[in-house]
Amino acid sequence: MQDETKAQCLKRLSRIEGQVRGVARMIDEDRYCIDVITQIAAVRAALGRVEEQLLEAHVAHCVEHAIRSGDKEEQRQKVAELLDVLRRSGR
Repeated sequence: MQDETKAQCLKRLSRIEGQVRGVARMIDEDRYCIDVITQIAAVRAALGRVEEQLLEAHVAHCVEHAIRSGDKEEQRQKVAELLDVLRRSGR
């Protein structure tokens, strides 16, 4: 993973960590359910953006490397990994 991508993802994850603590605090304070659910949706959206950024980086580097290498087995493996992760993420 490139240093810039890593730094961006870690920064986003740090903010998400704060959001999750905020959601826990909202629940502890018996805040209105819809407000809590709205914040949970925001956390999921933020995680989705991190996931997208990591997928883009993976395709741009790992998958591209497999394609350039000409190694058919490595290419099949990278495509299989992508399909598996997309299936698991519900995309």
